[in-house]
Amino acid sequence: MFTDKARIVVSSGKGGDGHVSFRREKYVPAGGPDGGDGGDGGSVILKVDEGLNTLTDYRHVRKYAAQSGEDGKKKRMAGKKGEDLILKVPQGTVVREAVSGKVITDMSGDNREFVLLRGGKGGNGNMHYATSTMQAPRYAQPGQPAKTLELLLELKVIADVGLVGFPNVGKSTLLSHVSNAKPRIANYHFTTLSPILGVVDLPDGQGFVMADIPGLIEGAADGAGLGHDFLSHIERTKVLIHVVDASGSEGRDPVEDMKTIRKELQAYNIDVSGKRQVVAANKCDLIQEGDNLERIKAFCDETGCEMFPISAVTGQGIKELLFRVSAILSELPRDTIVFEQQYDPEEMLVSEEDPVTVTYDSKAREYVVEGPRVEKMLGYTNLETEKGFVFFQKFLVDNGIVSRLKELGCREGDTVRLYGHHFEFYD
Repeated sequence: MFTDKARIVVSSGKGGDGHVSFRREKYVPAGGPDGGDGGDGGSVILKVDEGLNTLTDYRHVRKYAAQSGEDGKKKRMAGKKGEDLILKVPQGTVVREAVSGKVITDMSGDNREFVLLRGGKGGNGNMHYATSTMQAPRYAQPGQPAKTLELLLELKVIADVGLVGFPNVGKSTLLSHVSNAKPRIANYHFTTLSPILGVVDLPDGQGFVMADIPGLIEGAADGAGLGHDFLSHIERTKVLIHVVDASGSEGRDPVEDMKTIRKELQAYNIDVSGKRQVVAANKCDLIQEGDNLERIKAFCDETGCEMFPISAVTGQGIKELLFRVSAILSELPRDTIVFEQQYDPEEMLVSEEDPVTVTYDSKAREYVVEGPRVEKMLGYTNLETEKGFVFFQKFLVDNGIVSRLKELGCREGDTVRLYGHHFEFYD
């Protein structure tokens, strides 16, 4: 089954904790601190794999985590760095933050590798904290905590030209006739579930990649059938070829089909006016004496599209269609359409600019201090040591938290809560 969407949770590796130890040798009874540093945690990295064309693997496993760094050791030995987690994705995968839907990165064009979450930094061992006044520090820095992010992966087909049209109008036959693609073709009254790409090579013109976008149905923009999934693949294409059954052999009106397709594209917020379009009036070999072609031509003139009568079976008119599409593409930029980043995990998850909130919980009768900066500080600090506790108090003063507590009426003896830690306030 073709899969173009997946929802997963990823976590970077935690940094290893710094080690507290002292040099102990036979003839050095009072050696100095020799606690090593913790290893950095592994990062989460996205990488394009040309051999992939679906996101199927991510439907079976939902949670992924990089390896944590090892804790530091004695004799100044650093902990081992955690292994990075490499997530391989097909080219054209758009990665979004699941809650907001904002784009984190688009694995298209030149973007072949992207560091999604950096691993936590390893903490310093106690060998870093020896001073003239503290020659035997019993403090080491904890490693930075892991970061977790829920992602929405969407695979959007990268093609220059998209074939759109209702099921069974001859899109697959056309693609197989003009490219190296081999879609299944039969008189089915249902549609292919996966976009199929083919490379069109022209001897005297510019070749291009063409995609058979699965057949649309009325209501697709509102999610009918697999409408949203199908329509999302059209966003990257530069030219659309509307394939219609000019013969009406399936009992459909080709002009009404074109109107419906345009309506669905517009309802999905695809800029129809800004995307070049041509109409392939297919199955002309089945037309008896009739006026369908004239009606199609009149609608194309009205909407600013060019029409090409073709037969995907006999090859009639196909050469003219392809050379015109190639000419249109030569007028357009060749760069792949890439979605801009809207969400930076490194900035959004933990930012030094994020506010610190100080509130009063009247039910628990406690003052509550929260915010990413506070959480990050607690991840760095060992509150069980004197030095760590001094650092903690300085942080509260430097960031104006003590002043804000006083403004809220906090007095000596009151309880202050920070992410599961409870402290008695002293002025």
